[in-house]
Order: sequence, then structure tokens, then C-alpha cells
Amino acid sequence: MDVHLENVRVDRLGREVLDVPSLAIQGKRTVAILGPNGAGKTTLLRLIAGIDRPRTGEVRIGGSPAGRGRDVAYVFQEPVFLRRSVRANLELGLQLRGCARVETGKRVEAAMNLAGIAHLQDRRADRLSGGEGRRVSLARALCLRAPLVLLDEPLAGLDERTYSRLLEELPRLLAAFDATTLLVTHNRHEALRLAEYLIVLADGRVLAAGDKHDVIMNPRASNVAEALGYSVFQAAGRYVAVPPGALRLGRGQVEFTIAVDDVLDLGYSKEVVGHVGATRVRVECPATGEPPRPGDRVVVNAETSFEVV
Repeated sequence: MDVHLENVRVDRLGREVLDVPSLAIQGKRTVAILGPNGAGKTTLLRLIAGIDRPRTGEVRIGGSPAGRGRDVAYVFQEPVFLRRSVRANLELGLQLRGCARVETGKRVEAAMNLAGIAHLQDRRADRLSGGEGRRVSLARALCLRAPLVLLDEPLAGLDERTYSRLLEELPRLLAAFDATTLLVTHNRHEALRLAEYLIVLADGRVLAAGDKHDVIMNPRASNVAEALGYSVFQAAGRYVAVPPGALRLGRGQVEFTIAVDDVLDLGYSKEVVGHVGATRVRVECPATGEPPRPGDRVVVNAETSFEVV
């Protein structure tokens, strides 16, 4: 289901938090809305869901104004459950939409099996662990079979093991939705792992939107690169964006000099922490050999870099 925003502006406490002159999202794809905290990502999602209204402009879903609840399944950042069983929480949304009892049972069973939570169906939903709660929230959205699915930081706040497991399983679950899926995240790795299309948002404005490979491989502007997690340096009178993890010790085609602040021993490797001008950087170096020392100035090179303005 397509989503269109035209001349959308949102104010909060006298401050403009979102300004989107035009944005078109084509249906049947997974879209990551990527940006730092405070960028306006959740506000954008709530507008599309019809929970909030813009000061000006219009949000349309499939050609109709936002707010038709049957078109949207929303997975909130923090799971919201009634103090009832997992099964009862999954059934409720379908009951409110007038779904027949037999069909409700079929959908709930199918969603629980897909999300791997059938063994939790009799548990109190408000007493689940973080990972269990995320799975139940996704299953509840699956039950609705809505053409538009909105996920607000679905992996936030999980321990590392649970996070890794859910991140591996999410592509399968997203494919099961067979819908337009909008995923809000501040994590570049999540966005690239899960989405086909990226919307880069910062300070309430869309900085870039397009196929993820086009956006990642051609950030064009320094503010887009920074929102993607790149480090931006000045070199030979031009600005260069370097992706995370692309800096290496030693000389190369694109070089920078780091002022070393600290060297961290990570066991299997060491990490040099320093700065190039005002930009803080981290560079991995082998665990063997003599690493730099705090106060040293060392040359590093960028394996991958992009010129930006």
C-alpha cells in the first residue's frame, strides 16, 4: 500500500519537529526510517498511523486520508498489553475488527507459530521478558494482516543475545506480513539488514530517500553521511565521508592523521581512539605488535570513502 505526504508540518511546544514538503513511499516493500534520536522518526510514524495530526498538509494511505485503522498494524516501541494471556491479547485486535471466531483462531495460531510463541499463549502478556514481549507484539500485528505495518524500534532495549536472534529472524517475519512495512530505527546496521529502501531523517527533515544501495553508496551531502553514521573529514580542501569500520592504520590513497587519545585492549584486538580535527574516530589494530600510545600522532587510511559537500 502506497503512502504519500504533502506539505506536512508538525509543531510541538512551539517548536517545529517535522517538515516534509513531499514524500512518496511505494507499496509492498520494507522501508527503514533512519536517523538519530530526536530526528522526528516516531512522529512521522504516528502521523502515518493517524494517531497524530499535522499542523498543515496531508497524509494519504492508498489514496485515502490516514486514520483508517483497518489499514494499519502498529508495533509500538514499548510493548503494550492487557493483563491477560498472550492468546487473549492476540485475539483482541481481531475481535475489535469484527473477525469471526473461527477465523480469529486460525489467524492467532498461524501468527503464534510464525513468531515462535505458541508455548507462551497462556502466560500473562504483561509479565513477559523483553524478547518475548517483542515477539508477541509482532505476532499481534501479523494477526491483523493489515496492508501497512509500522514498527517503532522493534529491537530497542534487548540484551545482545536476544537482539541478535531477533535480528536474524525478522526478515522472515517481515516477509510473512506481505505488506508495506515502515521500520523506525537509529541503527544503521538494522536498517541495511532489514530494509530495501531508506529514508534518512534528521532535525525533522527528509535528507535522503531511495533504494538503500543508492543512498549508502552516494550520500552526496555531509549531513546525510553523518546521519548514516559516517565520519566526515576535510582532506586536501574537500570533504570526505568514511563509513564505520573503514579506517585502517597505515598509508593509503585517502589518508588522515589521528591524534591518539587512548588505546583499548579488546582481547582479540586493540582499538585506537582518537580524533581528526574535532571528529572522534576509532580504528581497530592487531592484538600483536606494538600499538600506538596516547599522545602519538598516527596515519590512517580509508578503505572506502565518498566525497560530499
